[in-house]
Amino acid sequence: MIQSVDRAVRILFALQGARRMTLSELAAELGLAATTVHGIVRTLAAHGVVVQEHGGGRYQLGPAVLRLGNVYLDTLDLRSRALTWAHELARQTGFAVRVGVLFGADIVIIHHEPRQDGSRQMPEVGIEIPAHASALGKAVLAFLPPAPDGPLRSMTGETITDPAALAQHLADVRESGLAAERDEAVLGESGLAGAIFDRTGAVVGAVGIVVPTAEWPAPDTAVAAVRTTARTISRELGATRWPAPA
Repeated sequence: MIQSVDRAVRILFALQGARRMTLSELAAELGLAATTVHGIVRTLAAHGVVVQEHGGGRYQLGPAVLRLGNVYLDTLDLRSRALTWAHELARQTGFAVRVGVLFGADIVIIHHEPRQDGSRQMPEVGIEIPAHASALGKAVLAFLPPAPDGPLRSMTGETITDPAALAQHLADVRESGLAAERDEAVLGESGLAGAIFDRTGAVVGAVGIVVPTAEWPAPDTAVAAVRTTARTISRELGATRWPAPA
């Protein structure tokens, strides 16, 4: 591992989590000397990856990060294959639709179709949700090797935090290919998601609907639509079976 590159990446992730930080805060977060952090931040700033606030000493992620993110999305085969079907799922069910991929312990939203009811909704591409607390995440985790036992973060009083309970929950998901959550990440928000597989049978992401808890459980027609959408996207990626064997 190249130390300077590792430190630069750690700075970017620190800024992602805290949004804005001073040099001293970055140095404390990374356990490095302020002079070392200053040199790396200046290099990142020269490329537009980091910018400094006007009239202040705090730093934040720069516009070049957005450019990199857009390139990633444009080259992601899963997203390009899912666009049409996610839109159709939103139209059929009336619910917002998310497509996500696993990154570490979180699900990252790579595509978002808002509810088609004319209401104002924030774009969600790029947001991260703990995988164990989301329908999208459970749909993916069910088809991956078990993670080492460890504490699971509680997002609400409904979040499954016991590893044994989560393992049992994921066993049920493997049978159907569909995962559900009720108020586990955000109170008032529930969801249903289906796993997406590629031509090798590996799980590569998930697609699902966001259901207000007041309207939970999702109607049978919506459940069927999520299943069909996940199966269709998987077939477009070359999968021959859905759900694929874990």
